Amino acid sequence: MLRYIYADQLHTHPKLAASMFRDRADQFKTRLNWDVNVDAQGFERDEYDELNPLYVIWENADGTHGGSMRFLPTTGRVMVNDHFPHLLGDGVITSPVIWECTRFCLAQGASPRATAALMLAGGEIMEGFGIEHFVGVFDARMVRIYRMIGSSPEVLGTEGTGRHQISVGLWHFATDAKVKLAAKAGLSTEVSKLWFERAFGKKQRPELAQVG
Repeated sequence: MLRYIYADQLHTHPKLAASMFRDRADQFKTRLNWDVNVDAQGFERDEYDELNPLYVIWENADGTHGGSMRFLPTTGRVMVNDHFPHLLGDGVITSPVIWECTRFCLAQGASPRATAALMLAGGEIMEGFGIEHFVGVFDARMVRIYRMIGSSPEVLGTEGTGRHQISVGLWHFATDAKVKLAAKAGLSTEVSKLWFERAFGKKQRPELAQVG
């Protein structure tokens, strides 16, 4: 199932949180060899995890992490502005209707449904909080995955070539994409909406889209 959890609520889901941070270490440090920090517990965390982001997590039947994404509003500190402004022509993205999405992570052996389910959750966030776009940095391996699930971004800037290519992308969620993503995730749109409403209620005000 999909869970929507703020950082200051992770302590209520210790098994899920621990497996998420360990899967992040496995993906970003071990498999991708990114320059990230892993602590003594085997957790991959950074300074943006301290800003009370919203996590969307695909929870396996045994309560462990299957996949996740992290969201922060661009009205505050975000990775794309702090570390990748050169990909934006030395500009920044700051808007109450644009959130940054980072740390897209899949556990080893994750169900193929997980990616589509996470993208579907992104659509629920956009609809529920009045968000118009997500912005995020992605590498070359994600291009095929985004294309496969029908969620390719508008590319704002790129550096590098081949598998070392890094880009900044902007995502908009089209209404008709919801049914397609739900089918790929093996879910009904009604169930997807129910999981979101269990976390936030039936209606959100745009001003609530200020994480933290």
